Amino acid sequence: MSKITKDMSIIEVVQKFPQTAEVFRRHGMGCLGCIAAQFENIEQGAAGHGINIDQLIADLNKEIE
Repeated sequence: MSKITKDMSIIEVVQKFPQTAEVFRRHGMGCLGCIAAQFENIEQGAAGHGINIDQLIADLNKEIE
């Protein structure tokens, strides 16, 4: 099974695992359609929004299990 890591791009994760879009939204990253989502990795996006990266990654991986 694939595992989501903090260095993966946001858009890559959402395209591969569409169900993760809601996880990003719940964590305050509702801007999946913005330009930054095209080139930022998850860690960069989380830092920009003040989000706990470890919890976000855990929740994303739980969603794809």
